[in-house]
Amino acid sequence: QVQLVESGGGLVQPGGSLRLSCAASGSIFSSNVMGWYRQVPGKERELVGTIGSGGRTNYADSVNGRFTISRDNAKNTVFLQMNSLKPEDTAVYYCNLWWFQGRRYDYWGQGTQVTVSS
Repeated sequence: QVQLVESGGGLVQPGGSLRLSCAASGSIFSSNVMGWYRQVPGKERELVGTIGSGGRTNYADSVNGRFTISRDNAKNTVFLQMNSLKPEDTAVYYCNLWWFQGRRYDYWGQGTQVTVSS
């Protein structure tokens, strides 16, 4: 059983920074992709960014240049450094882990609230 546990959400003023962490545990295939998505009430969950086990990253246009994803493969942990936060970044942020091994394995964290407000 794979579990993802997120931490680091909270309230921050516009222009501020937050760092999210997500630790994965269980039986995890070494070649995988970890990432972050976010969702606001009434809207679909949207991609924030992803990082492969080899370090290749991909970002949504809305966060490119402000957010940075990194990972510690030894600890199966992914980080999301969020800088220059805007009120429109307010959402529940979800960690995701997936890999393909005969079929797709897809796992989600429970979500952590990020609120950007003065």
